[in-house]
Amino acid sequence: MSDHDDARLFARLRTVWDEVDPVPAGLIDRMVAAVAADGLNREYALLTLVEGQLGAVRGDADALTLQFSDGTTSILLHVTTTASGRRRVDGWVDTTAARIVLAQGDRTRTTTPAETGRFQFDDVPPGLSRVRLTTLDGDEERTLETPQFEL
Repeated sequence: MSDHDDARLFARLRTVWDEVDPVPAGLIDRMVAAVAADGLNREYALLTLVEGQLGAVRGDADALTLQFSDGTTSILLHVTTTASGRRRVDGWVDTTAARIVLAQGDRTRTTTPAETGRFQFDDVPPGLSRVRLTTLDGDEERTLETPQFEL
C-alpha cells in the first residue's frame, strides 16, 4: 500500500466517524478553556483571608491570618508584628511536608514542620513574601507556592 492509498483510507475513515460519531458542537472550545484553566490552577493557589478585612493585608493591624490552598493541600499563616517592627510567622500545614521556604526577593528561610504540621519563622522583615511548600507523595515531590503577600 502506498502513502497515497493510506491517505485515502484515512480520509474515508474520518468521514465514517464524522457521520457515525461526530464531535459535539463546542467541544473544542470547551477543551481549550479547560486546559487553560487547569494551567491557572497550578500557577496560583487560592488566597483566602480567614480573619480581618482586606485592608489588614497592608494596614497597621497587629495580626493577620491567611490561608492558602490548591484544593488538596492548605497552608495557614498567622502573622504578628513584634516590638522591633519585624514579623513572626506561625504556620500550619495539613500534609506531611518535606520543607517550607519563606522567600522575600532573593532572601529565603527554610524550615521543616513538626509532625503536627506546625512551623514558624521569627524576626522576618516586612515586605512582599511568598511561601513554598514541598511535599513528598511516595517518591514524587510536589510543590505548592503561594501568591505574593505583604507582611
